[in-house]
Amino acid sequence: MTGPEEELKAIIAREGPIPFSRFMERALYSPHGGYYAQGGAPGARGDYFTSPLAHPAFGALLAVQLWQCWELLERPARFWIAEVGAGTGHLARAILAFAPELSWDFAAALQYVAVDRALRCDGPAPADSGKVFCLRAGNLPLRGVTGCIIANELLDAFPVHRFKVSGGRLLEVYVTVRDGAFQEVLAGPSGPAIQERLELLQVPLAEGLEGEVCLELEGWAGDCAHALRRGFVLTFDYGGLASELYAAGRRGGTVRCYYRHTLSGDPYRRAGQQDITAHVDFSSLVLLGRQHGLEPLGYAAQRRFLLNLGWEAMLRRLQGLRLPQREYLANRMAMQELVRPGGLGDFKVLAQGKSVGKPALQGFQTEGQEYPGLLKSASGWQVPLLAPEHIPLLVGRYPHLAQDWDHLWPWAEGGQPEQGER
Repeated sequence: MTGPEEELKAIIAREGPIPFSRFMERALYSPHGGYYAQGGAPGARGDYFTSPLAHPAFGALLAVQLWQCWELLERPARFWIAEVGAGTGHLARAILAFAPELSWDFAAALQYVAVDRALRCDGPAPADSGKVFCLRAGNLPLRGVTGCIIANELLDAFPVHRFKVSGGRLLEVYVTVRDGAFQEVLAGPSGPAIQERLELLQVPLAEGLEGEVCLELEGWAGDCAHALRRGFVLTFDYGGLASELYAAGRRGGTVRCYYRHTLSGDPYRRAGQQDITAHVDFSSLVLLGRQHGLEPLGYAAQRRFLLNLGWEAMLRRLQGLRLPQREYLANRMAMQELVRPGGLGDFKVLAQGKSVGKPALQGFQTEGQEYPGLLKSASGWQVPLLAPEHIPLLVGRYPHLAQDWDHLWPWAEGGQPEQGER
């Protein structure tokens, strides 16, 4: 057996058609060359990029929210951050590097646990690498945590069951092999859980509706609740509420594939070589979380979340640094990417809490509201800047800027031209 494609075909030959969820799980996580098992990763040489790879401002602004969470927990001497799906550690480095800008006591309290199925912490070490503990695991093997669990673009890679409503019946999508190629067939559900989830969400099964159900979300909610003694869960991902994902007449579902930064809707090509994702059902996360003792504390688009935490103040600080023009443009573009409508800015953020009451988290406040004292020091923050480890968005979109022309301009050392120099 040489790879997940051969493994899947052998399973189907032995057992018959399999649910799409099993196909997706093997394609992504098979030890025989699954996408993540063989090191599938974001980045310039990978298949997609994430917010922490775009600019360290994402981690810095997230640190602002974590600072408030630490305050709300009455400043514990140890505040644990457990990032599941930590990858190469970009987010950990950004958070730990920025924490001293907010509070030395907060920075001293931080303890970071990086959890990943295939740890790839091969980048630069955090400034305080003694605070980072790495766990190779596909779940969350922690207990008694006081702090925050972070899942950034993790849940979209949980295997999903696909379904279609046809002739008034709920049918599941199975994968078989015909003429040597993977093909879909419809049949009755593989178990009652799919129907039960849709009933929990009160989804009307309109004729022709196509979608997905992620049954692994319940296990995830349970893991988070059991890991926390007291604290928060922050989930970042693309997705929506059940009313959006299961709207009447929706066709095609939300399964998408990424291969070398190219979007595709065909999960049956390049098994093990491309990422396969599905939109996250945040309504299920809220309902299942509540069943396990996690209360929803806020839900917003990433754009609003980051703006509430001081994105604009950080951009103003960047403008005041008077960097060389190309460096300034690269940082500005990357920071804008974090909040861009139609891109990362449309990702959703869900906050849940256990044994914390119902505090007003700064990232989810309506415009103009501010947690007392939280952002008063924003004008003095040291702005984190792009490093070689981040994805070069500016050069990727404008290749001619790979050449350094700054020395040809009269404001080369001043970053931006003075008034009238344009």
